[in-house]
Amino acid sequence: LEPVYLEWIKPNPDESLTSYASRLSSEIDPTEPFVLVGLSFGGMLAVEISKVHKPYKLILISSIPSIHDLPKIYLWAGRPRLQKLIPVKFFAKASLVKRLFTSESKEDKLFLREMIRKTDLGFIKWALNAILHWENKIAPENFVHIHGKSDGILPVSCTKPTHVIPRGGHLMVMNKAREINKILE
Repeated sequence: LEPVYLEWIKPNPDESLTSYASRLSSEIDPTEPFVLVGLSFGGMLAVEISKVHKPYKLILISSIPSIHDLPKIYLWAGRPRLQKLIPVKFFAKASLVKRLFTSESKEDKLFLREMIRKTDLGFIKWALNAILHWENKIAPENFVHIHGKSDGILPVSCTKPTHVIPRGGHLMVMNKAREINKILE
């Protein structure tokens, strides 16, 4: 298989997850069989893309297949639109602080710190809003869902994955790749 990476595109103001996924999927050649893999927020986009272009297999890693799998506290916070009241810089800083106290390796922490610093704050703000207003209520067919038992962002207790990685966190692709690859094989 030849991996093809979809590059993030700039979201339109107030664009839905569904609309964004449709625009993002224009890079996919649906005449060729393909497997669609999505990590975290990318998994939610992959679910939406799979509604338009039918993949041979859909694989979600550290993600969720429907809005019903989102922690209720997120939905509660989204109702009064609290995510719009809290500065996006706060989320980025909170992510940096949280990383200092996680079990990831020193190299992983450095990589994540740099990644968070380079992230477009406008994109984060849009993504938070798009997730909280995601309308997908039905899990897709023919999908594999790999989730970490210790995921603190999207807790495994809120979803029903097909595979659970012991001690896997939200970014387990960085330190549990061997276990994930065994499942993918």
